[in-house]
Amino acid sequence: MNKSEFVDLVKQVGEFETKKEAEKAISAFTAAVEKALSKKESIELVGFGKFETVLQKGKEGTVPGTTKKYKTQDKFVPKFKAGKGLKDAVAAAKKGKK
Repeated sequence: MNKSEFVDLVKQVGEFETKKEAEKAISAFTAAVEKALSKKESIELVGFGKFETVLQKGKEGTVPGTTKKYKTQDKFVPKFKAGKGLKDAVAAAKKGKK
């Protein structure tokens, strides 16, 4: 599903009058999540899931096919863990397709 299709779905599910209102709601949500995660705060939406920032340790390795070595730095990355309600909804939808 691309952004345009997602905006249509949000318009339908959220009962927005226009696609512009639905797109504004999506933009506001994503901007708020970005702002919270950039402050290293977590967001927990009960039943849906949890957005958080976690530290990813740097790695060392060898470039395949060569003897060159590389090392990456530690960095913070976004992480999403699905909640029980979302997991159950996806599982129920998958069972219905078989």
